[in-house]
Amino acid sequence: MNIKTTIRKIHLWLGLGTGLVVFIISITGCLYAFQAEIQDALQAYRFSEVENKPILPPSVFEEKAKLRLPKCHLHAINYPGKGRSVEAIYYGMEPVSHYYIVYYNPYSGAELHVQNMDKAFFRWVINGHYYLWLPPNIGQPITAYSTLIFVFMLISGIVLWWPKNKKAAGQRFWFKWKNNTKWKRKNFDLHSILGFYSSVLLLIVAITGIVFGIQWVAYGIYKLGGGEKDLLFVEPVSGKNMAADFNKPAIDMVWEKMKNEHPDALALEVHPPETDSSVIAANVNTQAGTYWKMDYRYFDQYSLEELSVNNIYGRFKDAKGADKLLRLNYDIHTGGIWGLPGKILAFLLSLVAASLPVTGFLMWWGKRNKQKTLKP
Repeated sequence: MNIKTTIRKIHLWLGLGTGLVVFIISITGCLYAFQAEIQDALQAYRFSEVENKPILPPSVFEEKAKLRLPKCHLHAINYPGKGRSVEAIYYGMEPVSHYYIVYYNPYSGAELHVQNMDKAFFRWVINGHYYLWLPPNIGQPITAYSTLIFVFMLISGIVLWWPKNKKAAGQRFWFKWKNNTKWKRKNFDLHSILGFYSSVLLLIVAITGIVFGIQWVAYGIYKLGGGEKDLLFVEPVSGKNMAADFNKPAIDMVWEKMKNEHPDALALEVHPPETDSSVIAANVNTQAGTYWKMDYRYFDQYSLEELSVNNIYGRFKDAKGADKLLRLNYDIHTGGIWGLPGKILAFLLSLVAASLPVTGFLMWWGKRNKQKTLKP
């Protein structure tokens, strides 16, 4: 048995073992590719008409939100940008897991809509993408390590695709179908040719997906890039000092500070302190459609002193090369780093990835039935 035969057998059985998982991950990736655009088109409550009035500060929405869903944990007040509704985001695990967004008019504070995100279609899609709709502690390792195997499948697929000679290469680079070309040949070409042309980009998509799911991979890439910070997020702690005599709520003062320092902000989110030792966290995004340049800031809730962190989720100006690489991971994975063309490319790549287990299975099934037919 030569090396190529061994690789072919490993490629086959690993493909059969992880094919369904890869198909689900890929097809849900397709569905999720344009989720922001689809939701904007179908959910009018996400928008509010721009008015010649001042936007209400976060303390107003914090008060309204705590009265609206008093048993839920208020995570943040988000200002998604001009012409968009303010979002009160609830997220927590106690006493039961919950995830809601309440939308408000930014000028009047009027409630526009309450969305249970756990019942939203795209929440269902992303749960399938991350967890296969299983409990996270079960589904997440399955998807992560299946994606790692998929990386091997792509590399071994290139080895198997590689033609022996120029004559064999003629059919490997493009579809040369005639009217009498059998479906088995067409299926083989769909598997091998599409797999070859998409392999490099699919490797990038797969590896960026693995970074989300396997900590040691993320840590290894980060350290190889010269990273020196912590990857696990640990929020700083407020000092529990005597509160300064502020003339307005501290959360509003943080919001105003962030607005003044980032006049180019497209979105601004403020996190009310959860306990008496929590900080007031805030983040701002100045780039539409991507997240890697976001500024993450933390303020003592009593003194409003800015506190630093030793992880990659701090000020963007303090981010080094390896920090930026990890920050870029999501935008590369979704194609958002290249705008709408990148999302279209990510959609098409996900579609090809979903097709590979199907065409691979059909190849195996066809050979299996042929072997059965030949038996006496």
